[in-house]
Amino acid sequence: MNTKDLGFNSKLVHAGDFQDEFGSAVTPIYQTSTFSFKNSQHGADLFAGKEKGYIYTRIGNPTIEALENKLAELENGYKGIALSSGMAAVSAVYMTVLSQGDHMISTGAVYGPSRGVMETHFSKFGVSYSYIDTSNLEEIKKSIRPNTKLLYLETPANPTITLTDIKKASEIAHEHGIIVCVDNTFCSPYLQQPLDLGADIALHSLTKFINGHADIVGGALIAKSKELYDQLRKTMVYTGGNMDPHQAFMVIRGVKTLSLRIDKAQENAHQIAEFLENHKKVEWVKYPGLKSFPQYDLAREQMKGFGSMISFGLKGGYEAGKILMDNVKLATLAVSLGGVETLIQHPSSMTHAGVSKENKALAHISDGLVRYSAGIENVEDLINDLKQALSRVDLNQ
Repeated sequence: MNTKDLGFNSKLVHAGDFQDEFGSAVTPIYQTSTFSFKNSQHGADLFAGKEKGYIYTRIGNPTIEALENKLAELENGYKGIALSSGMAAVSAVYMTVLSQGDHMISTGAVYGPSRGVMETHFSKFGVSYSYIDTSNLEEIKKSIRPNTKLLYLETPANPTITLTDIKKASEIAHEHGIIVCVDNTFCSPYLQQPLDLGADIALHSLTKFINGHADIVGGALIAKSKELYDQLRKTMVYTGGNMDPHQAFMVIRGVKTLSLRIDKAQENAHQIAEFLENHKKVEWVKYPGLKSFPQYDLAREQMKGFGSMISFGLKGGYEAGKILMDNVKLATLAVSLGGVETLIQHPSSMTHAGVSKENKALAHISDGLVRYSAGIENVEDLINDLKQALSRVDLNQ
């Protein structure tokens, strides 16, 4: 069935799926490492690319390809690549686009390991980088060098929820022949489609919203062009970062309810953000759906919904953040995001505990910042949970 002209929800359910010879109603799991050839000529033709088929699961697998095709349709891209983790996807982009002597520009508040692998590993091979406030287009212009090859954006940024104008940033980059990759994990293709806005690569941690049930780890890349897809695919195959067929099956199952889950979670998030904005112990709230959000107009323009991620600052700073973490009961104290369950974390005492004060300040990660991933529970219960935990915060200490 041709699903390209179907609506988004229909694509969630049907895009990429296929029936096997037995008429399976869902995409089967091809849990095999290798595939047999009909004869020696068939094998030779497969390796030469003269015939379509499967050789070895690291190179390609029917279950994994079904997921890749579904993701490509959701992001309006040429084709997708499923990988073993979000970081495998990040590393594949860096390895494909950047060579010795090249330079990358990236969002300052980008996901910690995306920055860490660049600073600790790729820098050893002669790659340089600039971490800046990409929401400021002038900073992007000033940071471009003759050897800049990649603009790596995360929008909304983690954990500050700062937005970057994908369309304008891509226009600037393309004037200089720079490839643009957007980490679209916080939005998923339901709320934002970077390729339609000018980006060349959309990246996802499938662990988060797309799978949505906190039971697998996976990543994905969707390329806008065949040329870039072929390059990224070759990197994945050579480095062995492929997804497992059972992982792919789980993501195919999870993504079918993406829109239903996000609709409920972002409805909860909006009400929770309004509650927090009026709480005396909360200094500030960043949620794209609040009219007080500095980039509210950009959020309405580039996103199809405001999402379920909230950042807020506690007046009591670092100690207040720890007290809140130790007293929530319904929200789960854990890293990650985008599941049906609500998660909460305090970057300064958890994910960014090892980051210097200077770098945290540059990334606008304050000691009192709390990141909240709203789930699909009853919103009254979530608000009451925050209310009782905030009551333990003593601003006079």
